[in-house]
Amino acid sequence: MERRPSRRGAAGRARRRAILALAACLGTGASAAAQDFLLPLTGAGGDPQTAVAQSRTSDQVSVTNKGSIESSLGPDSDPFGLRAYLAQRGITYVLTYIGEGLADVSGGLRRGATYGGRLDTGLDIDLDRFMGWEGARFHTDFFQIHGHGMSRAFVNNLTTVSGIEALPSTRLFELWIEQRFLGEKLSIKVGQVSADTEFAIAQSGVVFLNAGFGWPNVGAVVLPNGGPIYPLATPAIRVKYVPTDALSFQAAIFNGDPAGTPKSDDGIDPQRRNRHGTDFRVNDPALLIGEAAYAYSSLPGTTGLPGTATLGAWHHFGRFDSPRLDRVQGRLLADPEASGIARRFRGDSGVYAILDQTIFNEPGAPGEGASAFVRLSAVPGDRNLIDLYVDAGIAYKGLIPGRPNDTAGLGVIHSRLSPAARGFDRDGIILGTGTGPVRSSETVIEATYQAEIVPGFTLQPDLQYVMRPGGGLPDASGRRIHNATVIGLRATVNY
Repeated sequence: MERRPSRRGAAGRARRRAILALAACLGTGASAAAQDFLLPLTGAGGDPQTAVAQSRTSDQVSVTNKGSIESSLGPDSDPFGLRAYLAQRGITYVLTYIGEGLADVSGGLRRGATYGGRLDTGLDIDLDRFMGWEGARFHTDFFQIHGHGMSRAFVNNLTTVSGIEALPSTRLFELWIEQRFLGEKLSIKVGQVSADTEFAIAQSGVVFLNAGFGWPNVGAVVLPNGGPIYPLATPAIRVKYVPTDALSFQAAIFNGDPAGTPKSDDGIDPQRRNRHGTDFRVNDPALLIGEAAYAYSSLPGTTGLPGTATLGAWHHFGRFDSPRLDRVQGRLLADPEASGIARRFRGDSGVYAILDQTIFNEPGAPGEGASAFVRLSAVPGDRNLIDLYVDAGIAYKGLIPGRPNDTAGLGVIHSRLSPAARGFDRDGIILGTGTGPVRSSETVIEATYQAEIVPGFTLQPDLQYVMRPGGGLPDASGRRIHNATVIGLRATVNY
């Protein structure tokens, strides 16, 4: 699915040089077959692909899904020739449907099964070809989300089981214009933007279903209403500078709350407050985020094993509640005599680092092999529910002989509850206002296999094991929620 201008603007000279260099470092030579295979590939988020095992399809909004079911539809692939007609005028569209069945077969809040689906309609217009506006591109996409969420209804965990889980709705997602300068080295994007289309992305992690592998879950938990990520984008300005094919810098300022604070504590879900993605809020405290990424051809002492190292940081200018301290100095929120109103801190910040590395290339099979990633994110422990997030995983493309486009993955996510959150639980036990247990952390292990049936159509069985859902939340009886086992099957169709 086309989501980022760099995936088509990348068809320019800079992107061609980057991908041809990658083909060389992968040992593919200059054969026409190898070039045909590699040229369409770009990394999740739009930077050069250095993870050989980036999957063919994904629910993550940073990814261009590879292949189209159009190639299997024969004479009916382009009714009335509309797609070809529009493409000649710089207008392209992509339709992607993801449907999945998930079942909690043990543990969690309760056992049960769900079906969820998301139809994504994306539209891109090359404004140079369409109307002579050189270096400009327009993009928008809409979601039709339906079904019920496994995490919300059954597991009650911190890292949402599925990356498509959201309340049923038909909503606008992104809507922006990007202008490129200096031979496409500098670009400015203005409009409604989602941070997880470009920031904090691990290419090797896009095969997984769990939403934590998309956007580091520490941000989704601590930022107001989850921050500007799926399914809620916000108005933003993003600047990106690419001085070389391997090095990039980007920064953005977002409206820091995609749904706003309700007038009263009525518990209305932010997805209901911004029901159709058309609030276009601009008056909330801002979120600043910046990132530098370096795509190297190989590690010292190795040959043809490329990778990407990324460093990023963010700051939110809003106010954040202490999980433990009352606004009356010296009192604890768990104290029966406390006001019940949390102490407020001015601002919140976070840092993250990613290493995404190809670790094995199949001999004589360009585009097949294994890649691995590790990602770490940390925030202050005095004003956040989570203070440390780590995920890691390995993906293998072409593991089974004769299945070059299948991708297998094994990953783990660990979210640590902050000292303040753990302290609140202990305070409640000591002061008699709580019964425990003391929350600690949540860990998720996921195993998945994505099989390409035909180009543009994949089936993906998945298994997730969630340890200490919610960090160790109690159930109705006051005991820790049991570890949950979730199985599922996803189908993705891309046209």
